[in-house]
Amino acid sequence: MFTVYILYSVLLNRFYVGYTGSSVEERLEKHLANHKGFTGKQTDWKIMYIETYDTKVAAIKREMEIKKWKSRKMIENLIGSTE
Repeated sequence: MFTVYILYSVLLNRFYVGYTGSSVEERLEKHLANHKGFTGKQTDWKIMYIETYDTKVAAIKREMEIKKWKSRKMIENLIGSTE
């Protein structure tokens, strides 16, 4: 099982889109750890949205689709559609 997820940081006022083959909670812990990557800049990331896929290829395809939107509004609409 693979998961596409969207994180949000209040302090950065930014979304982060990613995918993982492990649990989303495990992956979030890595994002919250001190590291050099984009998400390492803050420690307030929250999981806002998840989608699950049977294959890694499908998850990567969806992650890239969301990233190509380059639209905060479209991401907010996607997140809002599950509430």
